[in-house]
Amino acid sequence: MNTATPICRMINPLAIAGLLAVLMLSSCVPALKVREAQKNTPAAYAAGSTDTSDVATKQWRQFYSDVDLRTLIDSALANNQELNILLQEITIAQNEARARKGEYLPFVDFGAAADVEKVGEFTRNGAVEEQLHVKEGEAFPEPLPNFMIGARMSWELDIWKKLRNAKKAAVLRYLGSVEGRNFMVTHLVAEIANSYYELMALDNQLEILRNNIAIQQDALQIVKLEKQAAKVTELAVRRFEAEVLKNRSLQYNILQQITETENRINFLVGRYPQPVSRNSPSFSKLVPDSIYAGLPSQLLTDRPDIRRAELELEAAKLDVKAAKANFYPSIGLRGGVGLNAFDATLLLETPASLIYNAAGDLIAPLINRNAIKAMYVNANARQIQAVYDYERTVLNAYVEVVNQLSNLRNLRSSFDLREQQVAALNSSITISTNLFRSARADYMEVLLTQRDALESNFELVETRKQQLNAMVDVYQALGGGWK
Repeated sequence: MNTATPICRMINPLAIAGLLAVLMLSSCVPALKVREAQKNTPAAYAAGSTDTSDVATKQWRQFYSDVDLRTLIDSALANNQELNILLQEITIAQNEARARKGEYLPFVDFGAAADVEKVGEFTRNGAVEEQLHVKEGEAFPEPLPNFMIGARMSWELDIWKKLRNAKKAAVLRYLGSVEGRNFMVTHLVAEIANSYYELMALDNQLEILRNNIAIQQDALQIVKLEKQAAKVTELAVRRFEAEVLKNRSLQYNILQQITETENRINFLVGRYPQPVSRNSPSFSKLVPDSIYAGLPSQLLTDRPDIRRAELELEAAKLDVKAAKANFYPSIGLRGGVGLNAFDATLLLETPASLIYNAAGDLIAPLINRNAIKAMYVNANARQIQAVYDYERTVLNAYVEVVNQLSNLRNLRSSFDLREQQVAALNSSITISTNLFRSARADYMEVLLTQRDALESNFELVETRKQQLNAMVDVYQALGGGWK
C-alpha cells in the first residue's frame, strides 16, 4: 500500500499539468475581423412622408378583386410544381434541424449478439484455457459460444455549446427556407396576375383590331365606289386592300400571343393547356388601386427575402461560434451494461453474468490544427458574406419599391394623355372619311388617320396593362402576396 502512494503523488501533478497544457493550447484561437450588418434604412420613400399605411399587410385575396384571377392563384398555390418542390426543401431543412438537436443529447443503443470462437492451442487465449483446464479440471466448450444482451451509452458534453449552436443554426436555416417559400409565393402570385392582365389586354387589342378592320373594309368600299366614279385611281383601292390584309394578318399574331399567354398561366397553375376564364370586357374599366407604401423600415418585416437573409445572417454567426468551439477540448462519456455468458441459459444468472463499463474522454487538438483553423476562417468569411448579402437584399428591396412607385406615377400621367389622344384620333376617323367623300381630303389622309387611331388604341391598352402590372409589382416589392 505504501509503495502506491509515491506513484499517485507523481501521476496527479502530471495529469494536472497535462490538463493545463491542453487548456492553454486550446485557448489560442485566431482573432478574426467581425462585421455587423447595417440595418438602417432611409426615413421615407418621399420627402416628408410619414404615412405608415402599408398595402403589403393586405392579403392577396383582398388586393385582387377579380374572381377569375383569385381562382387561378388558388390553383397555383396548390398545384405549382416548383412551389411543391420547394415545400420538400422545407421538409428537408426541418429534418436537418431535428437531426442537429439529437447530436447534443445522449446516444443510447440496445442490442443483442451471439458468436462462436475456436482459438488455437498455441495462442495466448489457447494457453490460458489449457492452464485453466489443468488447474480446474474442466475445459471450456469447444468451439466457445458467446451470448450477450445489453445497452450502451455515449454522450459528448456540450460545455462549449458547439452542438447547440449548430442546432440553432439549423433551426434558423429551416425558418429561412420557410421565408424562401413565402418569397416564391409573392413571385408566383405576381407572375399570374401580370400574365392575367396581359391576357385581358391582348383580348382587348384583338377586339380593337377587328373593329378597325370593319371600319377599313367600309372605307375600302367607299374607295371602290370613288374609283368607279373616276375620283380616285386603282392605287387608292390597292393601298386600302393592303391595309385591310395587313391587319387581318395581325389578328393571327395576337391570337398566337393569346395562346402562349394562356399556356404560361396554365403552366404556373400546374395543369395542361386549356382555356383560361377571364372577364376581358371589364379591362378598360380597371383602375389601379391607390398604393400605400408605408415606410422603408417596414420592408424589414414585410419582405420574405429580407427576413430570410436576416435568418441566414444569424445562422452564420452561430456557425462561427460552433467552429470556434473546435479549438476547445471535448469531453465525452461512454458506458454500457448488460448480460454476457457462454451459455444462453446462464444469461439470467446474475450477478455472475452481469457486465458493465464506464469511461470518460478529454480530447483537445494540440498539433496540426490547420484544418480547424481553416474551418473557423471559412465560417467567419461566410458570416461576412451573409452580412453583405443582407445589406444588398435590403438595398435592392428599397430600389425596387422606389422604381415601381415612380413608374406608377408616370404611367398614370401617360395614360391620361393617351386617352385624350385616342379620343381625338377616333373622332378624326369620321371627319377624314366625310372629307374624303366630299373630295376635300386625300385618301392617304383617311388611311393614315385609321392607322394612327389603331396604333393609339393599342398603346392605350398597353399603357393600362403597364399600369396594372406596376400596381402588381409595387405590391410584390413591398412584400405583399404571401400572407
